[in-house]
Amino acid sequence: MQRNLSKAAKPSPRLTNMVKDKLRNGESVIGPVISVNNVEVAARAASLGFDFIWLEMEHCPLSLETVRNIVLATRGLPAVPLARPPTNELWTAKRLLDAGVLGVIFPFTRTPELARQAVAACRYPPHGLRGSGADLAAFRWPAPEGYYDFADQNVLVVTVVEDTSALEHIDEIAATAGIDVLFIGTSDLSFSLGLRGAQNHPKLDRAIEKIVAAAKKHGKFLGRPGLNPEDIKRFQKQGFRFFMTLTDLDFMAAGAARLLGPFRGGTLPSKTTFAGL
Repeated sequence: MQRNLSKAAKPSPRLTNMVKDKLRNGESVIGPVISVNNVEVAARAASLGFDFIWLEMEHCPLSLETVRNIVLATRGLPAVPLARPPTNELWTAKRLLDAGVLGVIFPFTRTPELARQAVAACRYPPHGLRGSGADLAAFRWPAPEGYYDFADQNVLVVTVVEDTSALEHIDEIAATAGIDVLFIGTSDLSFSLGLRGAQNHPKLDRAIEKIVAAAKKHGKFLGRPGLNPEDIKRFQKQGFRFFMTLTDLDFMAAGAARLLGPFRGGTLPSKTTFAGL
């Protein structure tokens, strides 16, 4: 028998998605990519001052069980757990949301239909198609108003624009009600444009400008990779506020390079794992 989650059993202090709140206040949010199937790494990352952690299931072997354990391990920590499933599907988003993440990052949202599907996956009827089996999520987010109302107001919907077919429909995608963030996957977009991942090319710049214009026209927040402070500051001037930054392994490699570089002649590799994503 399913429990009634319309009201929390024990009233708690009001909960909110701080990522959404900061974006609405005009602030920038920054989060690392969790790429290893390890709860300890994710919990430590969530304690370091980041606004969110990006649980990467499209390109990395994170399991659903690990996502659930990370959701529990980050209770009381400042970073909000978000996750990117392998595909833009109702059932993949449903399982992540029911595990307790507070936002879904939908890859390859290339059509208006997929944009609407992303929103529907994150909202309960009559506003969406999310199923009502959220006992685990309600345990993580014991909102006084009840989990269902809390989730409809606080789950972050991020759609990733990362190929030329999305560019053809970008105005319709950006106009989709319920999308919070249009995130530009600059690496895949570069490949789709025939540039093999190159990030400094006029063709890519023009594509990004088109996405930026559509997002601003329809009041959507803009996101993209930001791998160092200089880039993030430059992108902020263009209107970006949501930044995926380095992976857990990138941070480990950077720390090792900083320590060992003086003893190894500065020859340690410094390439990032998801440069551009």
